[in-house]
Amino acid sequence: MRSRNLFAALLLTLGLAACGGTTAAQGPATVPPPVSAADLAKVTLKVGDQKGNSQTLLKAAGLLDDLPYKIEWATFTSGPPLLEAASAGAIDIGGVGNTPPIFSAAADGQISVVSAAKGNVVSDTVLVPADSPLKTVADLRGKTIGVAKGSSAHGQILLTLRRAGMSTKDVKLSFLQPADAYGAFTQHRIDAWAVWDPYTSQAQLEAHARVLADGTGTANGYSFQVAGRAALSDAGKNAAIRDYVVRIAKAERWSDAHRDQWAQAWAADTGLAPDVARAATSKGPDLPVELDDTVVASEQELSDAFTNDKVLPGKVDFAKFVDRRYAADLAAARG
Repeated sequence: MRSRNLFAALLLTLGLAACGGTTAAQGPATVPPPVSAADLAKVTLKVGDQKGNSQTLLKAAGLLDDLPYKIEWATFTSGPPLLEAASAGAIDIGGVGNTPPIFSAAADGQISVVSAAKGNVVSDTVLVPADSPLKTVADLRGKTIGVAKGSSAHGQILLTLRRAGMSTKDVKLSFLQPADAYGAFTQHRIDAWAVWDPYTSQAQLEAHARVLADGTGTANGYSFQVAGRAALSDAGKNAAIRDYVVRIAKAERWSDAHRDQWAQAWAADTGLAPDVARAATSKGPDLPVELDDTVVASEQELSDAFTNDKVLPGKVDFAKFVDRRYAADLAAARG
């Protein structure tokens, strides 16, 4: 599962301040007292998901069979509208990639990151056609790069260019959804494509794409479970979220130990070609990691890259949108 693989940052038009400055969260959500098993059984946890992600993973791992509460699933096409729903209280929690929480924070969203996972950054790539004359990142100067705006790939291309002493002013970014970008890439209407798995594996297997650069040294590979603050302040919802994020962590560990089974489930739910799903999962799934200062610092660096590139109008203090209340439970789940 690569929850961080997101399609567009729609929040840019949904409340970002028009001027600079530093965003400020409304303060951490109150930690409510524990609830009884009887009260937890009355809870319906509203979970935002993207096709082929959390629900598919939990089901494949057998972790939806003994829930002590109910789950109501809501499917979203990408992370930004999922977090908009979480901020508004329409859902309680959902999985997203490394970039949507930054945009939600910039809009002062009522959300908190509550758990983290990390995937293999070699899946985050800048691809070129097999017959492309481009050999290095420096060769991208003046070229057109397809990328989904506000996605993890958008952040990666900013950092990749910066590492090569360049910025987005030295290239032309063509903001395209993955399906549109794939067509543009195969028809040579763009020179390069910044993207993630399973699209990386699909392009390599079906279009013989060549990796110009991967995420080594640039992409952080993080994905997150992000909860609405209203849900975190509710005793029953808080208890359900605590259990849910532990199940996600266990399912991620299961997917690493059962990659072929996970690939089969992923392909069946999404319609991916089985060989594409196997190629993507062979690189390693997202695995749970501690939501520590290293994670926060990496996200701050990514946020600052967007600010410096004038994608965000002001500086985001990412740490103010992190809630570590489930740290002990998640540590036990990681083993």
